[in-house]
Amino acid sequence: MLNDVQPIPREKRHLLGFDLFLLWAGAAVAISEVWAGGILAPLGFVGGMLAILLGHVVGNTPFALGGILGSELGVPAMVSVRLAFGKWGSYLASFLNILQLIGWTAIMVIICARAGDEILRAIFGFSFPRLLLFIAGLVSTFWAFLETPWWKWMERVAVIALAGLSGVMTFVALRQVSFGELLRLRGEGSLPWGAGFDLVVAMPISWLPLVADYTRFARNTRGAFWGTWWGYFVASSWMYTVGLVSALTTGRTDPLPAMVMLGLGSIALAIVLFSTFTTTFLDIYSAAVSLLNVLPRFRQKIAVALFGALGTLLALVFPMERYESFLFLIGAVFIPLFGVVLVDYFVIRRRKVQPEELYDRCPPIVWEALVSWILGVGVYALFLKVFPGFGASVPSFLAAGGLYWAWRRRKGT
Repeated sequence: MLNDVQPIPREKRHLLGFDLFLLWAGAAVAISEVWAGGILAPLGFVGGMLAILLGHVVGNTPFALGGILGSELGVPAMVSVRLAFGKWGSYLASFLNILQLIGWTAIMVIICARAGDEILRAIFGFSFPRLLLFIAGLVSTFWAFLETPWWKWMERVAVIALAGLSGVMTFVALRQVSFGELLRLRGEGSLPWGAGFDLVVAMPISWLPLVADYTRFARNTRGAFWGTWWGYFVASSWMYTVGLVSALTTGRTDPLPAMVMLGLGSIALAIVLFSTFTTTFLDIYSAAVSLLNVLPRFRQKIAVALFGALGTLLALVFPMERYESFLFLIGAVFIPLFGVVLVDYFVIRRRKVQPEELYDRCPPIVWEALVSWILGVGVYALFLKVFPGFGASVPSFLAAGGLYWAWRRRKGT
């Protein structure tokens, strides 16, 4: 495992587009995404599906563009932030990213423990939620310890198995309702459509601060972009749809209890466990990589163990009723941040970067970027509170990126 934040040499970049497709599909096949789809039930089926598909198109595009920085520069995501924000600015982004990744680790092991415990109680009549919680944290941390060649083969096996198991889950969610009946399912309207759209956008955006940690191992940029885009789009849209349909037809945010009632408890348990491992190890590994951006001499494996333990311990006290607010917070912080980063790389620099600009010639902080980011966060909060039906993601992205572009153009850079 590489223990620094220097560019990955070409000879060590061995992930194909198909490998990245499976990596991000594995990240998306998760009960947390099914739960998030259930949150959209107040929109009804048509409104919910529109939010799911448009939200993933809007969220996936900057997500996959962020992966291009990794494949072209060969550096982790938080190191690429140095181009726009400077070294100290990237430290702030790294700190916030570590916090969200520890939070995601906690959420994933909580969901695993709760769902797994419910299944085990139904099948065997015993309950060990905390044991399941620690097993989920331990196995996910072990997965994060492995080298990228191991990821390739473990993801291929796990994701192909998960696809088959999720097909059963989808059948259970859809078996009691026809397509015509689905189209007529209405929500109670308590969630504005724009807010639901933002909840969908926030999910791929939550991966944007770490996508380059993995695409830096890609053999080429085309494979990195499309493998990332399609892998996450297909699997995440699928999981959101399962959650939406399940919530509309049964009032539950996931179909796992119904699977248990049909005698499919072992399949349900396999989905819970494997989907947790294929998602959570990414959070733990990238939290360690983000720390190395700030403390490059810190041993990466120690950081992996540290953040795996912190996420697992946080799971003991994390308030899951704030899951929706957590997704909005991620959108508010990282959508405008990467609005600045992507405008800087693709528009201002036109993808022409010298390695020294990330290291020796990197300024301490770029105030135009920092102020643009803060303004974008404010725009997100404003639209979320005052214009929730419109959606806050696109305005905050455009506001932060547009202001940064205007300042840099005025300076002639």
